[in-house]
Amino acid sequence: MNRRAFITLLGGVAGWPLAARAQAMPTIGFLRSTPSAPPFAKLLPALRDGLNEEGFTEGRNVSIEQRYADNRLERLPEIAADLVSRKVSVIVGNSPAATAARAATATIPIVFVTGDDPVRAGLVVSLSRPGGNLTGVTFFGLGNLTTKRLEILHELVPKAEVIAVLIDPTYPGSEADLPVVEAAARALGRRTLARRVRSEREFEDAFAGFVQAGAGAVLISGAPFFTSQLHALVALSARHALPAMYDQRDYVVAGGLVSYAASFTGAYRQAGVYAGRILKGAKVSELPVLQPTTFEFAINLKTAKALGLTVPNTLLVSADEVIE
Repeated sequence: MNRRAFITLLGGVAGWPLAARAQAMPTIGFLRSTPSAPPFAKLLPALRDGLNEEGFTEGRNVSIEQRYADNRLERLPEIAADLVSRKVSVIVGNSPAATAARAATATIPIVFVTGDDPVRAGLVVSLSRPGGNLTGVTFFGLGNLTTKRLEILHELVPKAEVIAVLIDPTYPGSEADLPVVEAAARALGRRTLARRVRSEREFEDAFAGFVQAGAGAVLISGAPFFTSQLHALVALSARHALPAMYDQRDYVVAGGLVSYAASFTGAYRQAGVYAGRILKGAKVSELPVLQPTTFEFAINLKTAKALGLTVPNTLLVSADEVIE
């Protein structure tokens, strides 16, 4: 064998394992219905943390393809189909994204993170044994979260006879939660006033209507669209002097009054753990849907003072985070 042929052969042998490793590296499809901007920017690092716990590091032995629909839900089927065509190993996404992904594939594992009841939403048949190709994490808490939020809001604003509720009708969990809110309000001897909004342009009219109807407080339903517009919602609550309860602490950090929720980043870390386990061979159908066990209760005292509210000591001592 001449020298040139030997070098060519040697180069081919040396290069083959590298190509094989590159081809074999699994890919996570990270799909959300929202923009990638804050507060959602922290979710991908949380996912990476979960993957790291299972021995996967992006760029070393796993890659991540990010896709965002920027609140345009009609784009999700096309984006999900693109991830499926790229033969990603696992898809991780929020509830609307997981719904689109489920329609695009019955074989690629899907790990969802949702504030909705995944059984009611049709994502799984059971929390303990999901079946099919979906499992994940839910903040739902079997309706207890909504009831607790309303109770805290009532304790903060006991004179509020009417409690407004802002709903995103494009998010099934937000709509389905309304009967729970209404029942909790009746138990407290209060009435609710629901308003459905589909775009940021409708926020102003909704809040003006709440004030005109005599609402003394507002509960912002959990929905990805609302979270993406948290600064606008916090500003409107302040402008109309409406004490507001939110479903994420990011609102309170941004100047909102109060929130009660499971950890947003904690849920995505756990989704990363599940994705890592699936990459190592775990069966999706046998990974139970995880429910929240710890919750974050945050109060902004500066906002309370601006609204003329006195925060009861019972709430102050039970809060996980008090912003002054």
